[in-house]
Amino acid sequence: MTALDKILYTGKTHTVGGREGHARSDDGQLDVALAPPGSGRPGTNPEQLFAAGWSACFEGAMGLAARKFRIAIPADAAIDAEIDLGLVGDGYQLQARLNVSLPGLPREQAQALIDEAHRTCPYSKATRGNIDVQILLA
Repeated sequence: MTALDKILYTGKTHTVGGREGHARSDDGQLDVALAPPGSGRPGTNPEQLFAAGWSACFEGAMGLAARKFRIAIPADAAIDAEIDLGLVGDGYQLQARLNVSLPGLPREQAQALIDEAHRTCPYSKATRGNIDVQILLA
């Protein structure tokens, strides 16, 4: 495990009630009800929050890669993230798919951005070797 040389930001939340509770960030910018997937109750769930966080971070990493490679990211670039919650034996496990859309970019440039972003994105690093991940160019 690699320790951080310098902390740039710390996200802080307070959660009560688990999947049937409530989460709020210390600055109040995130304030959400939590509900189990498929329950029909109002609220989001950890898988949706993880999908939103990873896809936002990944798009940021693609932006850094684009500057490095001197490529312009299309204005309508998008990532559709899918986080599956499932079972392996008698334990819970996640798997993920990031479906990346970079309309107008030649396929080899788009793939280079995706590969570099997956190499550098902190969420990609955190999941590498821990869960099944597919990153697909749409």
